[in-house]
Amino acid sequence: MPPTPPSHRLCIAPMLDWTDRYCRYFLRLISRHTLLYTEMVTSAALLHGDPARFLAFDPVEHPLALQLGGSDPGELARCSRVGEQWGYDEINLNVGCPSDRVQSGRFGACLMAEPGLVAECVRAMSEATRLPVSVKHRTGIDHLDSYHSLCDFVGNVSEAGCITFIVHARKAWLQGLSPKENREIPPLQYSRVHRLKQDFPGLEIVINGGITTLEACREQLQQVDGVMIGREAYRNPWLLADADRLLFHDSNTPGNDRQKVIERLIPFVEHELAQGAPLKRITRHILGLFHGQPGARAWRRHLSEHSCRQGAGSRVILDALRAREIITP
Repeated sequence: MPPTPPSHRLCIAPMLDWTDRYCRYFLRLISRHTLLYTEMVTSAALLHGDPARFLAFDPVEHPLALQLGGSDPGELARCSRVGEQWGYDEINLNVGCPSDRVQSGRFGACLMAEPGLVAECVRAMSEATRLPVSVKHRTGIDHLDSYHSLCDFVGNVSEAGCITFIVHARKAWLQGLSPKENREIPPLQYSRVHRLKQDFPGLEIVINGGITTLEACREQLQQVDGVMIGREAYRNPWLLADADRLLFHDSNTPGNDRQKVIERLIPFVEHELAQGAPLKRITRHILGLFHGQPGARAWRRHLSEHSCRQGAGSRVILDALRAREIITP
């Protein structure tokens, strides 16, 4: 019997150099139900490198999806099988990243011009694993940005077995804009994503792009099946503190007190330090915990100045709490 698919009501976007396993562990202490995604892992790196480097995670992180980048159906099938063996809850195919490096490997957003190939990849992935296979993509690329083209893409890929589409509600310009500019300059087209759900009612449509509050998530959930938040959840992780209650109807949320979250994080930090991880690799993800609160600057400054020192331990985090409290009225 296939595993139960995870809920996509609220997801945290896969973000390169950000959503590593330390970040994900921390976010899970704030929200129990939000679906987390790994950084993108290329099929070539996974097949020819050390799987543990890319795939290791703590069971606390569930529900957790693995995002793959690639365009070779056979390679992606093998990677999907490996992802299932490592215990992930979903496999996601990246068809949204517009960076030059990704394009040179013939994957990411440029694949929107090849719906047939994406369908072939999804079919191979779905046949290789019992896990659900989802696709994250844009509303279009360059001049291939009509609603008809978007429907053609979704229609082709859904026929190959994909039922969950995470749509970044902006087109991507593959030439002339940086990845950062592609997150900001092309206008948001929420109405296209809403229309997509109307035209494909049997598919699960998740919207991504420019959504920064839980209230905005609730509004979007009137039109689509799920919402994905990216950088705002990293800059302001406490955004997730009410997610379980407001979006998943679970009042027994773990993230109702910032200090308790830190207290629960400390044993994990000490375990990882004992395994050789430098403290700064973990603390860089918690800098935004007190975003917008009194003493936030003292918290960030203490962590930034002391986490990088040789031999730095979990005491640095506790001292950062005290540094914040000293100046908090």
